[in-house]
Amino acid sequence: MARMRILVANDDGYLAPGLAALVEVCREFGEVDVVAPEQNSSGTSNALTLNRPLSVYTAVNGYRYLNGTPSDCVHVALTGLLPQRPDLVVSGINNGANMGDDTIYSGTVAAAMEGYLFGIPSIAFSLAQKGWPNLDSAARVARELLARVIAQPPAAAPWLLNVNVPADRPYADLAGWRLTRLGKRHASEPVIRQMNPRGEPIWWIGAAGDAREAGEGTDFHAVAQGQVSVTPLQVDLTDHAGLPLFSSWLAAGNA
Repeated sequence: MARMRILVANDDGYLAPGLAALVEVCREFGEVDVVAPEQNSSGTSNALTLNRPLSVYTAVNGYRYLNGTPSDCVHVALTGLLPQRPDLVVSGINNGANMGDDTIYSGTVAAAMEGYLFGIPSIAFSLAQKGWPNLDSAARVARELLARVIAQPPAAAPWLLNVNVPADRPYADLAGWRLTRLGKRHASEPVIRQMNPRGEPIWWIGAAGDAREAGEGTDFHAVAQGQVSVTPLQVDLTDHAGLPLFSSWLAAGNA
């Protein structure tokens, strides 16, 4: 296997156990650069910080961390911070699932997507439960997938994979791998209204909704069956199926 140069990012912050586990795995395959957020940045999606300058710091373990979003980390790394372009961008291992509609909000997926937007093969890894249960199992899955994509890339063009690892069982009890599509969630729970010490109302975003489309072939279904879910993602948001309908609608308005 050829040695690679791998950029590792995440959205849980540079002190997260999942990041350390993924970095350790990646070092088995090549030279590793770490650029991660200074603080937990979950739910920041693809946000870039454009209203203030960004600062890059180096932790005692050599990780670089940045006072910005996960997308900032990869963007800055690829556009000037790193002396060499990486061969692969990986993000995670996230503290919790990134399945279905979660991928729209996920900073973990966004960091990998930023690499993909720059034409670099990219992978987002998530452990499908909070609290890092069986993190060693997720790291072993990451090791196996990296070995596979390095030995035999899935495609010539840049690609983006979203990987979710069941967290309710050790590696030996995983039920294999499954290529999946994104499921869908119900709408999120209502916001939580509280009062601050000054008697002013404050609002917390409610919990994510339960799975709504979780049938055979979805990421939700695979993880529920104890399988590692691997979902190829794309960035094109165009409603291709709806183009004829909207074309007729627009033409009728111009008649």
